[in-house]
Amino acid sequence: MTKLILITIILLTLNAKVIANEIYGFPIITDGDTIKISNNKIRLHGIDAPEKNQKCTKNKKKYNCGVVATKALINKIGKNAVKCLTKKKKDRYNRYIGICFIEQQDLNKWMVRNGYAISYRRYSKDYILDEEYAKINKLGLWSGTFLKPEKWRKLN
Repeated sequence: MTKLILITIILLTLNAKVIANEIYGFPIITDGDTIKISNNKIRLHGIDAPEKNQKCTKNKKKYNCGVVATKALINKIGKNAVKCLTKKKKDRYNRYIGICFIEQQDLNKWMVRNGYAISYRRYSKDYILDEEYAKINKLGLWSGTFLKPEKWRKLN
C-alpha cells in the first residue's frame, strides 16, 4: 500500500469519528436558539439569543426581544423540515449542540447575521463576522440597546 493511500485511510477513519449526528424533521421552536425535533432538544451552536422574557430598547421604548427572536426563527423555518448536524455529546441541560439548516441555509448564521442572536464567543468563533455585519447594519438587536443574553441570565 502506498503512503498516500494509507494516509487517506487514516484521515477518513479520524474524520468518521468527528462526523456529526444528523437529526432531521419538523421542529418545534422553543426560543431563538433552541429547537426540538421529535424528542431531541437542540441548542443552536455558537449563538446566543435573548431569553423569552428579556427586554431590549429601541427608539427609547422597551420591547420583548426574546419573543422577537423566537418569532423570527419560527417565521424563517415556516413549515420546512430542518436538518441539524449535532455533536454526539449533550450539554448539561441534555440538549444536543448543533448547526441547523433549511436545505443549505445555516439557520444559526441567519439568526446572528440578521441581529436576532449574537455570536456566543465563549463557545465558538464561527459567527463573529455575521455579528459584525448585523452590528454595522444596525439589524435586529443592534438597532437599539440590549444586555448580552448571558449577562441577562445571570442578573435574572
